[in-house]
Amino acid sequence: METVIPLSFSDFPDDVQLCVLSFLRPSDLAAFSCTCKRFFSLYRHDQRLWFSMCHRRWGSKTLINKWVNGKISYKRLYGILEEYENLIGFWRRCGDTAAAASSPPLVFFEWGPFYITGSRVSPSKNRGYEVIKKPFLWMSIASKGEPVNYLDPDGKFALTEEDLLGESGFVENELIQVNVGFIGESHVVVEENLGFSGFRRGSSSGNLRGEEYENVYGSPPDKLMTEIYQHFANRTSPSGNGVSRRQRRREKEKQGKMRKWDPEHFVKIVNCSPKPARPLQGLWKGICDDMSLDFYLVSYDDVGGIACRKVGDSNKPLTCHAPIFWTSNLTFIESPFSPEEDYIYNCRLHLKPIGEADQNHDYPLSLDDGDVSRMLYINSSFDLVIPGTNVNPRQVEGRIWQYGNGTFGFGFLRDNFIIDLKHIARNGHLLDTIGPSDG
Repeated sequence: METVIPLSFSDFPDDVQLCVLSFLRPSDLAAFSCTCKRFFSLYRHDQRLWFSMCHRRWGSKTLINKWVNGKISYKRLYGILEEYENLIGFWRRCGDTAAAASSPPLVFFEWGPFYITGSRVSPSKNRGYEVIKKPFLWMSIASKGEPVNYLDPDGKFALTEEDLLGESGFVENELIQVNVGFIGESHVVVEENLGFSGFRRGSSSGNLRGEEYENVYGSPPDKLMTEIYQHFANRTSPSGNGVSRRQRRREKEKQGKMRKWDPEHFVKIVNCSPKPARPLQGLWKGICDDMSLDFYLVSYDDVGGIACRKVGDSNKPLTCHAPIFWTSNLTFIESPFSPEEDYIYNCRLHLKPIGEADQNHDYPLSLDDGDVSRMLYINSSFDLVIPGTNVNPRQVEGRIWQYGNGTFGFGFLRDNFIIDLKHIARNGHLLDTIGPSDG
């Protein structure tokens, strides 16, 4: 008869324990550390444990040991990377600033080897599916361990590790040091850090939470005595209030002259990818009827409808027009289709980049190919059907044809073409990217 000897977790080798614990979240690990002094010490000080946790969570996306070359604890690095992780993905600019007139509204954040990169994304001008990717924001950790963020307005520099650590002797004033302020989980503010200038100086505040946002600048030491003097002068001088206001106005004017970059606000585009229950959801790209490339956002609302809009600034509700199409009926009609529906699909042209009309693509050219798996009825919101009016249904009615590879195309009965939508990103990476000089 075999004897079963019970083993406690402490009986396992250290490497096995570390491997098991690396699957936990910090909150779970903190609770586990209360079970004994050894595990409490492990939680508080063991670098091997926190490196394993960082590597398990982000090791496939970035080089954990390259972040400031281990000059800060991996426990602290875990907290910083966890905050950065919320940035990954697509954002769009909101608000009306000077930069809004000249820069694309769509921004994409992604992991680098030892930094986070924010890139502006815009359709190329070469009448193809390529998108222009122009890095403009770099976020990393300085040599002393504090988060530091640099803005490259013109997207001209490819930064090195020495640059981000401030050790390269990079020419000052080429880049702008900024604060990246998190307001909740879906709103980010990029604002110039006026307390510092040049590329090689450290950041005082790093990434800020919403409650810290109003206190970005602080008071440099050389202003302290001036502020104390003004405080007592205002209490004794009859005209003190006016002097104080004029002084504050002069300081604001001075700050305005020093500012190189107006604050930019970005809101996160959530649900950027399709899901089994929401197969059309996400950010897509397609050739429009004027043969230019554009970006489309398809979203499912809380009342069971679908709407598609072109991507734009949020102060223009994603576009200056109403949604391109919408539907409140999510019931797909499965293939095979009726002869009438076959005709509606087959008599329309697929919009394609110039010069690619005769090439094979991921989407089908005929229902006979069997690649259209199902269909959905839609309406155009430019011509909403109002009950009691005599609107021609062919002016507002349309179809979505979903293909076997998960992409889809849409068209309206009033038109003779189909706009086929393709993925703009896959597995966290932009597809068909080119540089600004190529587009």
